[in-house]
Amino acid sequence: MQQVLVSLGTRSYPILIKNGLLKDCGQYFLEHMGKSKVAVITDSHVAPLYLDQVLNSLQDAGLSCCSVVLPAGEKTKCAECLMELYAFFSEHGISRTDAVIALGGGVIGDLAGFAAATWMRGIRYCQIPTTLLAQVDSSVGGKVAIDLPQGKNLVGAFHQPSLVLCDPEVLNTLPDEFWCDGLGEVVKYGCIHDEALFSMLEEAAPYGRHALMKIMETILEHCIGAKAEIVSMDELDTGLRMTLNFGHTLAHAIETCQHYEGLHHGQAVSIGMYAITSLSEAKGITQFQTTDRLGRLLKALGLPWALPDIPGEQLMYAMQLDKKHTGSILHMIVLDHIGSCHIMDASPEFFAPLFA
Repeated sequence: MQQVLVSLGTRSYPILIKNGLLKDCGQYFLEHMGKSKVAVITDSHVAPLYLDQVLNSLQDAGLSCCSVVLPAGEKTKCAECLMELYAFFSEHGISRTDAVIALGGGVIGDLAGFAAATWMRGIRYCQIPTTLLAQVDSSVGGKVAIDLPQGKNLVGAFHQPSLVLCDPEVLNTLPDEFWCDGLGEVVKYGCIHDEALFSMLEEAAPYGRHALMKIMETILEHCIGAKAEIVSMDELDTGLRMTLNFGHTLAHAIETCQHYEGLHHGQAVSIGMYAITSLSEAKGITQFQTTDRLGRLLKALGLPWALPDIPGEQLMYAMQLDKKHTGSILHMIVLDHIGSCHIMDASPEFFAPLFA
């Protein structure tokens, strides 16, 4: 088993990575979080696959538990479903000494985490991510939120989990579209922080999903280790942690303009990374031929790189609603080269060539 520690001064929490870990999740929960009542929150895609296994493991560990199943999809990350969770907590007597388990992808992790952050001014929670995207990104770092019609993640908080349990084997049941979704964030870590990971992906990508699954524990260790290190140095996203947003300003704009019904998050991030890198390379900010190298990997992984058919003025408006801006200036993440990046302030004119 691999263990990565997120160290936050006087607070810390472990991320456990192991094939087959899910069947023993109750014991790991008891060991790291103690005996309490547990509210398991999941969705209609994950519940038929893993909910009974998790509930049985919790009960075998002597834990009292209850569960709620929400509709799958980004639209569940909303105020109405948040109210539904509060009603569920009240009905089952979830108190400040109890805990929440988020069993699912990023939508469930964000929503359940935000519910935990705000119920009785904050209760503990555990992330059990079941998608590649959630395992490498949203389950680690304590960013929790819901969406509004005006934009993604506009209402949220920082509320760190007490435990994260990652079982690579659950990815075997992940549909191809969600597999590709997660790969977008995996590539991001290679771009901004870890050229060795990027090279590992380049070597395995031509041989497909099976080859990547054979090294998935190592991929997860690289990605999660990088995020844990960054979060430990910048918990509240005021400096270094902003580098994790590489490609995200444009990606969130795409998702908003498509009303969360078009490209998945990781696919939108793929387009965002490629578009920003093509601009920064053209301006001499990024090393020559970085865009080509990135494009080859995205293509090998089956990820998109071309902007969807959305009017440029709509994308610009959505980008300026993004949280990563000050006035008309956007805080952009640009690559120096594969494995290194920096934060740069950019005006709307920086993006004009994309929409010409």
